[in-house]
Amino acid sequence: MFSKHIFLSFVFILTSISLHSAQYEGGYGSSYDNFQSLGSVPIGLLTDQNTEQMNIVFDHAIEVANQEVGTTLTSLKAEVNYGDAYQSYGRLCRMMETGIAGVFGPSSRHTAVHLMSICDAMDIPHIYSYMSEYAEGFNLHPHPADLAKALYSLITEFNWTRFIFLYESADYLNILNELTTLFGMNGPVVTVLRYDMHLNGNYKQVLRRVRKSVDNRIVVVGSSETMPEFLNQAQQVGIINEDYKYIIGNLDFHSFDLEEYKYSEANITGLRLFSPEKMAVKELLLKMGYPSDQDEFRNGSCPITVEMALTYDAVQLFAETLKNLPFKPVPQNCSQRTESVRDDGSSFKNYMRTLRLTDRLLTGPIFFEGNVRKGYHLDVIELQPSGIVKVGTWDAQREYRAQRLAATTAQFDNIDNSLANKTFIVLLSVPNKPYAQLVETFKQLEGNSQYEGYGVDLIKELADKLGFNFTFVNGGNDYGSYNKTSNESTGMLREIMMGRADLAITDLTITSEREEAIDFTIPFMNLGIAILYLKPQKATPELFTFMDPFSEEVWWFLGFSFLAVALSFFILGRLSPSEWDNPYPCIEEPEELENQFTIGNSIWFTTGALLQQGSEIGPKALSTRTVATFWLFFTLIVVSSYTANLAAFLTIEKPQSLINSVDDLADNKDGVVYGAKRTGSTRNFFLTSEDDRYKKMNKFMTEHPEHLTEDNQEGVRRVKTSTHYAFLMESTSIEYNTKRECNLKKIGDALDEKGYGIAMRKNWPHRDKFNNALLELQEQGVLEKMKNKWWNEVGTGICATKEDAPDATPLDMNNLEGVFFVLLVGSCCALLYGIISWVLFVMKKAHHYRVPLREALKEEFQFVVDFNNYVRVLKSSASIYSRSRQSSMSVASMADS
Repeated sequence: MFSKHIFLSFVFILTSISLHSAQYEGGYGSSYDNFQSLGSVPIGLLTDQNTEQMNIVFDHAIEVANQEVGTTLTSLKAEVNYGDAYQSYGRLCRMMETGIAGVFGPSSRHTAVHLMSICDAMDIPHIYSYMSEYAEGFNLHPHPADLAKALYSLITEFNWTRFIFLYESADYLNILNELTTLFGMNGPVVTVLRYDMHLNGNYKQVLRRVRKSVDNRIVVVGSSETMPEFLNQAQQVGIINEDYKYIIGNLDFHSFDLEEYKYSEANITGLRLFSPEKMAVKELLLKMGYPSDQDEFRNGSCPITVEMALTYDAVQLFAETLKNLPFKPVPQNCSQRTESVRDDGSSFKNYMRTLRLTDRLLTGPIFFEGNVRKGYHLDVIELQPSGIVKVGTWDAQREYRAQRLAATTAQFDNIDNSLANKTFIVLLSVPNKPYAQLVETFKQLEGNSQYEGYGVDLIKELADKLGFNFTFVNGGNDYGSYNKTSNESTGMLREIMMGRADLAITDLTITSEREEAIDFTIPFMNLGIAILYLKPQKATPELFTFMDPFSEEVWWFLGFSFLAVALSFFILGRLSPSEWDNPYPCIEEPEELENQFTIGNSIWFTTGALLQQGSEIGPKALSTRTVATFWLFFTLIVVSSYTANLAAFLTIEKPQSLINSVDDLADNKDGVVYGAKRTGSTRNFFLTSEDDRYKKMNKFMTEHPEHLTEDNQEGVRRVKTSTHYAFLMESTSIEYNTKRECNLKKIGDALDEKGYGIAMRKNWPHRDKFNNALLELQEQGVLEKMKNKWWNEVGTGICATKEDAPDATPLDMNNLEGVFFVLLVGSCCALLYGIISWVLFVMKKAHHYRVPLREALKEEFQFVVDFNNYVRVLKSSASIYSRSRQSSMSVASMADS
């Protein structure tokens, strides 16, 4: 479709060359001939509807731009018939012949597409103000995909499970496509109907189908030309009443005549791109001839259309570009298709898309992502009997945020509680990061724009909700105190009590003493007093650091296990016949046998296995091999665990801190001193506390005033430069500083619980409105997002990626008791087997030699317990076996058999 328009445009170019000279007659042509003066930069406006109002808006926008930016813009204006692309082409060519820097309009999409192709060919910026899915040219109107996201947020917020989607023409189906994508497979049931089915302005046939439908929730998207008639016919059909809910997806809803629908009881919600309460909007209304006190504008309705507002903003964007990239327009001829193309046109257009503009605008900030305008936010409005009322906002980042304020229950009924157009003086403490600070910039800023911080953002959020204006004033770092006896106050409290300020927002704690003099809102942040101190420092390595991987208990158990296993080898070696060897292998019938498992050899074998080195000793009996197997398994696990944990102890620092709690601080452990801010709620906490610890700390600070500071930042600096100084301050401020100072840490838990509030005059009639607004910000998560921004995002990153290393802890019996248990069971089984084998061997030997079993057991047991004897004489006259006829048989042969 778009390529078809471009083709037709070039047809117009070719066919109009011969008619070009006859197109302009009378005074029209002369109005251009003498227009361009030296140094001026003309820009053109083509209008096809609301010509008079559009001309006023265009001229006023140029006047404001020239005054604020310092440009020399002038205007060329021409009126064309709506949809007449041929006539519009002629008017545009006449403007180009005089030399123009840019073209604005017209309203007709059909016409604008043709003119856009001509401007592109001549490299002249063309700016239009209607909704389009195409990214060509310059379009400040919200993209259809963004409008779909706004509608999606509203439908989701209202929990619609089914609705009717009414659209005017195929140009609006891309909104439906985006909605379908956002909802996915599990979205609501949608009935899609085109209300301008016959293109004759009669929508009643479709609206009757809506009335017969079971659905009573309706989303309507259409142009500003058809939407008023749609509402009129919908009321005639009978579907604008208390049974129906509407979402109007047209940004000109606020400019329609809605008087007859205000009392219909239908729930009609719309979207608005700008607020009529803005000062720039009021100035434009005065230029258009509307009195400033006209009642119909008081409740949100406004005759300024989106096209007018976007044209105004487009001129400001054009002027800002011209300021940074000046140029002189040159005449161009439509009949010369490529020879007169501007050399700097592309640079100018590309630069426009890189700007970020926030001032002097009606529709909010402007910047581009690609060719799509971003930066705006939409007001969600609702038609009520009182008129149009703002009930929420929507933007791409935070999506829909409801702003339905409950009715104010003020104490003074005779006071007007409306905050619209009221200006409050707000005290800040500057610099006091993150609550308020000066903006770091090379430009010299003045007024409210020079401040930033959590408190600044909070006041702006409240102002958006409640509609008031504000002026920031630096109130210093003395928050103030109140003397009930003398009725005197200091600092910020005095400024508020004397009426020189309306509000104070900083890290101002709500206390009973202060509330006797002033009022506070509900807390916007909860906190407590805590201790700021240096992070634990690396400890000096000890002499026996290599023993740290195991706990003392494990080392004791390991030693006992070592001795027990060595003793097991020694005992089982004496019990097992297989462990008695012939010391002279060449002699077949030796007279004596030797045992390799002496006390020394048993300990040596056990040590070699523990150190993973082995030895020349090798067990032969099943019982000794069993013990060796379990001991080797045990040493494998223990040595591996030791090695792994030793690596952790050697690589991970083991820091030590001089203090670990408030008790250590109160006792001045290791000479650590402490202080707090000289005036404020933290100092008052210790002055009034009844706790013995805090009384002791208060006495110390009273006797040592040199440890007190004038502000928190001085206390932070002292902590950083001294290893024996701790500072008492609010936990939120400690959290902020520890995110940016990597060597600082909070010690222990908070000492108390309290909150920060916004200070105001006693019995101020607007307190309830502020409390309600703060509650809504809290419920919507705005307060948490702002805290995350100023605490965890702005100015951080130094310490965020360096996580605290886990402490290396010694392994105790809870970690290793399993392997000890396996060793114990294995050793016991081997010992039991060895004893049973020994008894069976003695029984067999006694039977062979035909000697009494008791005598044999006695002799063998006496030999086993003779620990000094490692040699067994086979042929001894003292042995009971020597009297046997079978005495010639050796013990070795008995064991082998």
